[in-house]
Amino acid sequence: MTAIRIGTRGSLLALAQAEWVGRKIEACYPNAKVESVVIKTMGDRLLADAVQNLGGKGVFVKEIEEGLLRGEIDLAVHSLKDLPTETAPGLILAAIPEREDARDAFVSAEGAALSAVRSGARIGTGSLRRRAQILHYRPDLEIVAMRGNIDTRLKKLDRGEVDGLVVAAAGLKRIDKAERISEFLAAEICLSAPAQGALCLEARAGDPVREMVSFLHDAAAAAEVTAERAFLRRLEGGCNLPVGARAFCSGAGLRLLGVMASGDGSRLVRGEASAAVGDGEALGVHLAEELLRQGGREILAQAFRP
Repeated sequence: MTAIRIGTRGSLLALAQAEWVGRKIEACYPNAKVESVVIKTMGDRLLADAVQNLGGKGVFVKEIEEGLLRGEIDLAVHSLKDLPTETAPGLILAAIPEREDARDAFVSAEGAALSAVRSGARIGTGSLRRRAQILHYRPDLEIVAMRGNIDTRLKKLDRGEVDGLVVAAAGLKRIDKAERISEFLAAEICLSAPAQGALCLEARAGDPVREMVSFLHDAAAAAEVTAERAFLRRLEGGCNLPVGARAFCSGAGLRLLGVMASGDGSRLVRGEASAAVGDGEALGVHLAEELLRQGGREILAQAFRP
């Protein structure tokens, strides 16, 4: 019997993701026994603080990666959008499984589309990226800073604390709450975060578990997130910068959409570029530099101004 310990956050969504991976492994290896090990991260402990105030990228993965390096777990399952663009020393990205829906979704108390909600409606999100793009599209709305797991946010909506939520469609689908979606937001309204909807299986470099989980790797998903994360890396962005990126893999081609915005949504630049599927890294850098030339440098300077 092969025992595999999967490290995960303790939210309903994170557990659902880890359990999905565990079922896949056990189906492929009948002699394997997979156990989920819950590890609380700084991002989970400090819910009163905005993510950007906690240091941005890595606040939902650092403790899990440390447990992996210490040998307390054998594999980590992350939402890839939470992972820094630079892999921690001693660890490798063992597999990126087939991607779930990468779009943002609007959840309304009354089932209305975002375009139809009343002026002044309170829209909850903990994401600067979503805040900026929603305000650019509907500057008459009030954006309410909201952190917490998806199920917690839904309860706040149901209690009337906000009139609507903007959340990841993938999260709602993975916890079987897709029926709550009022509208899938078009890229022109709210472009998703780099690597949104993608999972990442992280392992120790040289550990045999890397080969064990290689069957879960999806080449198309990997090509897409490579371009998106390269775009983010070139902009040196994280949770402190409203940046969206979405790549689409089609046969031998890769198309990448990107957006940068000021925090209040008053300034926004967007662009699109294409390349061969194997050139995702260069594609991401190219599009980032295009947006910088279009006014992104001024947006960056404003975002990081003391």
